[in-house]
Amino acid sequence: MAIYKLSDFDAVLAVSRRGSFRAAALDLGMSTSALSNAIAKLEEQLGVRLFNRTTRSVSLTDAGRKFVDQMSPALRDMHQALDTVRSQQETPTGVLRVNTFATAGREILSPLILEFMRRFPEVRIDLVTEGNLVDIVADGFDFGVRSEPLVPTDMIAIPLGPPRRYAVVGAPAYFESRSLPLHPSDLMAHDCIRTRLPNGAMLRWQFESEGQPVHVDVHGPITLDEASLARLAVLEGVGIGFFMESDVREDIEAGRLVRVLDKWTPPLSPLCLYYPSRRNPPAAFKVFVDLARELARSARGR
Repeated sequence: MAIYKLSDFDAVLAVSRRGSFRAAALDLGMSTSALSNAIAKLEEQLGVRLFNRTTRSVSLTDAGRKFVDQMSPALRDMHQALDTVRSQQETPTGVLRVNTFATAGREILSPLILEFMRRFPEVRIDLVTEGNLVDIVADGFDFGVRSEPLVPTDMIAIPLGPPRRYAVVGAPAYFESRSLPLHPSDLMAHDCIRTRLPNGAMLRWQFESEGQPVHVDVHGPITLDEASLARLAVLEGVGIGFFMESDVREDIEAGRLVRVLDKWTPPLSPLCLYYPSRRNPPAAFKVFVDLARELARSARGR
């Protein structure tokens, strides 16, 4: 008699959702080969092929589609039952998956993620950073972290800190032979570090004064797509950079970077932890939410 594992069914749903063994393996925290072997073994046990595989794509067969359609509701019920049991745990355990973008990941790592790990060492955290906004439920995440305006309206949201700001900075050596920009339009006479967004578009530097927004398409000698690389280029005097304040705050305070156009970078919306409503969330989920609320109260008190 064949023995089926719940993880195998989760694997089928992950592959059908992502349309890729590689992407599904990343979601599940396993290797692509291990996932492929698990699916192949399940197909052998069932005596039917669930996926059509080519070198370029993966798609459900007719049998696979019927299997997923009929299995999904039952699998949700089983996970709900497991959540109900886990919610009674005295010691939180398990894995929590969090989706955010790189800058936010750096901002929440110490006060939220690492602090949580210190308090609850039995819980493992899978933190995924990506530029594109994803459906955290469909992609198998417990939580998302995004700027407040980007949080879906059907999610519960917890502001994680005070409003954030952009910072425009350059190295002291860069400004030795150049005047400081006093208006965003002055940037057109400067070398700037250009930023490529995840969708391939170039970032337009965003400013505002007295409620009037100003967007600038800067020019410069180098284009990068990662803030840590842009920071290094600015520190080397290559040009002026546009960052979240948190990424360069220590450099400004230490005098390694000079801040300009300060009055043109007003406060932005705060980061929010968000998640769907769950009737009986696991203990690990509940204490993570509790820590986020504690962090929010601390930020309001500052």
